[in-house]
Amino acid sequence: MRFVHISDLHLGKRVNEFSMIEDQRYILEQVTDIIIKEHADAVLIAGDIYDKAVAPAEAVVLFDTFLTKLSELKLPVCIISGNHDSAERLAFGSSVFEKENIYIAPVFDGTLKKATFTDEYGEADVYMLPFIKPSTVKRFYDGEIGSYTEAVSQVLKNTQIDKNKRNVLLAHQFVTGAVRCDSEEIVVGGLDNVDSSVFDGFDYVALGHIHNAQRAGSDTIRYCGTLLKYSFSEAKHEKSVTIVELKDKNTPPVIRTIPVKPLHDLREIKGLYSELTLRENYIHTAVNDYMHITLTDEEDIPDAVGKLRSIYPNIMKLDYDNARTRNSRMITEPEEVRQRTPMELFEEFYELQNNQEISDCQKEYLQTLIQKVWRNERDI
Repeated sequence: MRFVHISDLHLGKRVNEFSMIEDQRYILEQVTDIIIKEHADAVLIAGDIYDKAVAPAEAVVLFDTFLTKLSELKLPVCIISGNHDSAERLAFGSSVFEKENIYIAPVFDGTLKKATFTDEYGEADVYMLPFIKPSTVKRFYDGEIGSYTEAVSQVLKNTQIDKNKRNVLLAHQFVTGAVRCDSEEIVVGGLDNVDSSVFDGFDYVALGHIHNAQRAGSDTIRYCGTLLKYSFSEAKHEKSVTIVELKDKNTPPVIRTIPVKPLHDLREIKGLYSELTLRENYIHTAVNDYMHITLTDEEDIPDAVGKLRSIYPNIMKLDYDNARTRNSRMITEPEEVRQRTPMELFEEFYELQNNQEISDCQKEYLQTLIQKVWRNERDI
């Protein structure tokens, strides 16, 4: 049984006010070609189909076109909603779609939708778990459900799984230890973490939510990542489609990736204005890529963006790296932010704004507020 695992399409997304719809159309055509070439038995789409709960019309049309092509290939498709999707809107017409072997997880009702496929090794069950929060699960089960791990664990414990079959789980959660990107939503304090141990017993777990392809606790629990780069923190990532081959129950799945090439890459370049506008330095480069340009000139260049766009038409971001900006003490690196506590970040922000350190009394009050926010987030 050969599955194609993709997720986080984020159809309709805009990056730095640039519409990505043409880039998304281009990449989905590549995915369709890969599916055909790989002779896939089914496609797994692990959530965040759209970038917004109410998707723009062009995004809906694009997904409809993609599904229609897969339907024409008589290829089964399993789809779950992610945290960006409206589960209700995505599941509309699911009973009709199922007649065409397109299986869409409904709004979570305490049970998991299952699709069963058969090959020479027997049956393989695909369980579809849409994005859930503890509050989503509490109404259906008794017992303590205060964390995301407890929520997912409770759902899986209440799902009858035939352990003699090959079992695949399609889920959209943040598994502890996975590395995030700037383009993802981050919950304060990491309260959305799910421990990978809750997935024990599945032959493969097809995850969505994290934008960088990676394993999550074991080789058989994997994020396939996005098909496109949606922030410059992903500039060095290689985007791909994940292929999973399940043979007999006792044989570990074979997992590999196939790179995809974007219509426009996201690139970062840095240098003096005179260097970046010198013809011999850019003539053989992909000047139409989406660009983050960092100028190292000590003096600001008048109308730098306008002038540079005559060469690099798709500039998304322009900034400076010079003595002035290095002395500004602004926190700009995402990794630096992640390594510091909310209290440390607020203390620095307060000092920058007020030119004095925060008092012990203010610290105590702030800590109380932080703990209250975390408790409220935990209860959501």
